[in-house]
Amino acid sequence: MSNTPEVIVHSGFRGLRYSDGRFDEVLEPGRYELPKRGRFTGRRVPTVRIVPIDVRERELNIKGQEILTADKVAVRVNIVTHFRVVDPRAAVEQVADYADRIYSDVQLAARRSLASMTLEAILTNRNQLSEDILRDVEGVSAGYGVQIVRADVKDLVFPGNLQEIMNRVLTAQRVAEAQMVEARTRAERETLEANSKASAERVAAEAAAEAKRIRADAEVDALRRLAAAAEAYAQHPALLRLRELETLGSLGTNAAARLYIGFDKHSDLGAE
Repeated sequence: MSNTPEVIVHSGFRGLRYSDGRFDEVLEPGRYELPKRGRFTGRRVPTVRIVPIDVRERELNIKGQEILTADKVAVRVNIVTHFRVVDPRAAVEQVADYADRIYSDVQLAARRSLASMTLEAILTNRNQLSEDILRDVEGVSAGYGVQIVRADVKDLVFPGNLQEIMNRVLTAQRVAEAQMVEARTRAERETLEANSKASAERVAAEAAAEAKRIRADAEVDALRRLAAAAEAYAQHPALLRLRELETLGSLGTNAAARLYIGFDKHSDLGAE
């Protein structure tokens, strides 16, 4: 039977080997012999210490943290944190107690996150709170060799009558939504009225312009016809005489018409 001292590092653990207080190495799971002190050689044997570190995923409950939300509502929150040691040496040497440090880091992260959220946001999106806490703390914990796997908000406890608080929040939300709908409806109505008025004015202006154009075309056409007639009469005097006879014929059919025909131009013929 061997009298050599030994130590066993179990699965799920790592061993930190220190020789005379100085770090030597990280030991994987297994059996390790320690230096044996010599009684008669007079040779000094270093003092070796093996510190076991649990590297399995572990759970840490952070209970009863009362925090004020952004809208000044006191909330008591319970958080379940899952973590594992990924750098055993840093976990031992960088902080005095890495479990206590995780507790305080998650607590502060929860306070910062809750203080930036309203009660309504917390109730409707609890996952965001958990994500904010994890994002806030995982970078810090990496500095002392710990990985934060999850930081879940387990319970939210509200003081007083929660129904009253919720009713107040819902009432404010309904009022805001009603005001928004009313403002949107008013804006749409005013837009429609303005568009209708502008459309009516545009149609009236187009109609007036069209009527003016038609009158102008008619006047131009009438003048063109008169000019053509005048030119024809000038070239053919008989046409003018025929037009006079047609006019006299038309007037003759009217019993009320009075015709005055001058014969002065024919007086010379009578004298002869």
